[in-house]
Amino acid sequence: MSGHDHAHDDHGHAAGHDHGGHDHGGHDHGGHGGHSHGVSADADRRWLAIALGLIGAFMAVEVAVGIVAQSLALISDAAHMLTDAVSIVLALIAMRLAARPARGGFTYGLKRAEILSAQANGLTLLLLAVWLAYEAVRRLLDPPPVAGGLVLVTALAGIVVNVAAAWCISRANRSSLAVEGAYQHILNDLFAFIGTAVAGLIVLTTGFVQADAIATLVVVVLMVKAGYGLVRESGRIFLEAAPAHMDPDAVGDRLAGHPPVTEVHDLHIWTITSGQAALSAHVLVEPAGDCHAVRRDLERLLEKEYGITHTTLQVDHVQEALLSVGRHGADPDPHCADAHGPVHRQGPHDH
Repeated sequence: MSGHDHAHDDHGHAAGHDHGGHDHGGHDHGGHGGHSHGVSADADRRWLAIALGLIGAFMAVEVAVGIVAQSLALISDAAHMLTDAVSIVLALIAMRLAARPARGGFTYGLKRAEILSAQANGLTLLLLAVWLAYEAVRRLLDPPPVAGGLVLVTALAGIVVNVAAAWCISRANRSSLAVEGAYQHILNDLFAFIGTAVAGLIVLTTGFVQADAIATLVVVVLMVKAGYGLVRESGRIFLEAAPAHMDPDAVGDRLAGHPPVTEVHDLHIWTITSGQAALSAHVLVEPAGDCHAVRRDLERLLEKEYGITHTTLQVDHVQEALLSVGRHGADPDPHCADAHGPVHRQGPHDH
């Protein structure tokens, strides 16, 4: 067969070239209607802004009260609330960036700004956790006087504020991963405030001031968990790793098992931004196979079974691929794995 079949890319261009033997399928390179990639544009910014205002105002008050009450638990809660505020800001920014069309050298638009911010957020969480852990241990060994009543009242107020903020965000469109992330951040902070309230009650009723430092260590654990998760996931995306829930070998075998495909190689799966995976591969089909039909079938398969809608598939007849490789003076045997990854072939059991 002959002819390249290019769908519109992120810049909206379309082209048709006849170079013989290749069938490139670019599917959904720019967010065609009907697919929701990354951050949903219709998430309710107003509810997020209200939650951000509540958290920001209370965070400032909590820092002041924490200093007056000499409560490290309150200050650590405020630090955790700072990450809540950052996560909401990220969600708001991501909504705006996702709505911008790709232009110039940014062929994916600015979708990865969300991932860059998430990594900075994660690193900040880990650094704050180290400082708070050091201070908590120091206060366990040499505890200062803590105003338990102030700690208890402030923590109870924090619980109310976090419940209100969580309710506001639940009113927004949580199909957005950034919005859902902000929601989970606030729920974690709610648990931390409950722990701080318990610590304040213990200090107030028993005078055991070390309870404040112990509550701080609980918050530190939550911060390390959240920070490590953000750094790990953003790092995977920057390193072009496949999504954590997806096995590239299994995907390759699934594609190779689709008749009349005989082989799949140069398979790459990566993540553009949260919730938006992309895939490219070289697919060889039997001499009598219809390359265009195979590409369309594989695109539907990838969307239905794996949720991948951003695909680039080069589909060739196996004999034409051999001739093309031979003309370029390379090893004419395409059945060898190269530096780009393993080869997936169709076996008798795949039919």
